[in-house]
Amino acid sequence: MSRAFVFPGQGSQAVGMGRDMAEAFATARQVFEEVDDALSQKLSALMFGGPEADLTLTENAQPALMACSLAVVRVAEKDFGVDFAAKGSYAAGHSLGEYSALCAMGALSVADTARLLKLRGQSMQKAVPVGEGAMAALLGAELDLAQQVVAEAAQGDVLGCANDNGGGQVVISGKKSAVERAIELAKTKGVKRGMLLPVSAPFHCALMQPAADAMAEALGRVTMTAPKLPVVSNVTAKGESDPDDIRKLLVQQVTGLVRWRESMLWLKGQGVGQIVELGSGKVLAGLIKRIDKEVEGTSVGAPAELEAWAKSL
Repeated sequence: MSRAFVFPGQGSQAVGMGRDMAEAFATARQVFEEVDDALSQKLSALMFGGPEADLTLTENAQPALMACSLAVVRVAEKDFGVDFAAKGSYAAGHSLGEYSALCAMGALSVADTARLLKLRGQSMQKAVPVGEGAMAALLGAELDLAQQVVAEAAQGDVLGCANDNGGGQVVISGKKSAVERAIELAKTKGVKRGMLLPVSAPFHCALMQPAADAMAEALGRVTMTAPKLPVVSNVTAKGESDPDDIRKLLVQQVTGLVRWRESMLWLKGQGVGQIVELGSGKVLAGLIKRIDKEVEGTSVGAPAELEAWAKSL
């Protein structure tokens, strides 16, 4: 049985994130200082103490989640001697988490990753005026049913499937009126529930093209090396190691479907029996139980969790 390391996406942020790691380990404090310096912003103060409304802003939540994950990774490496390349076979991240995975596996520097995610958040927010776009979760729907709903509800507007999270949860994204039509239509198609999500922009749909263009330019300027472990792309749902391919896929990811369910099933097909979620929250460890009960999900985000996990290796 092999192991894959996974990194959370937006929605896993919470006021207080990373604070216990910073209090317990100098290594964690160094990561937070590095991110603060790279952004010329006291992001760590916002993470540790809020306010929540500011932390939830896309441009802050994205680098904050990466910083939290990288603090766990660096402490595991430096304080507990964990060799991620030796202890795992793959890495993966949900949406912005793919950047965290690449940084954790040495493909990108912490400073570059922080700046890329700040820009990604800003450009996603700017791409669509507030109130014009929306996202909704269709609960009790698999991808094929969600795609049928989207096709019928679009009526010429931008509307698409944004996240195939697995376990009967698909997130749709697009013009607000089209998303609202889809929620109503879903009720007639056997979907258990359709609910608008409290997000500030319609991520992972064609309306995000201006953000994809901004990321293409920014990714072209940074140094990227091959990751220590293959990183599963949200776009292809398989492991990728070539930096040129990864750059292109990260651009496509901005407007494309996050194929999380397929990614987890692909990992299982490669012999992965344990998913280890590194960073804030426990969303991905919970999702794997709904995607495939045979795969074990573990969350490592607090000092005690990290110590227990490192000792178990």
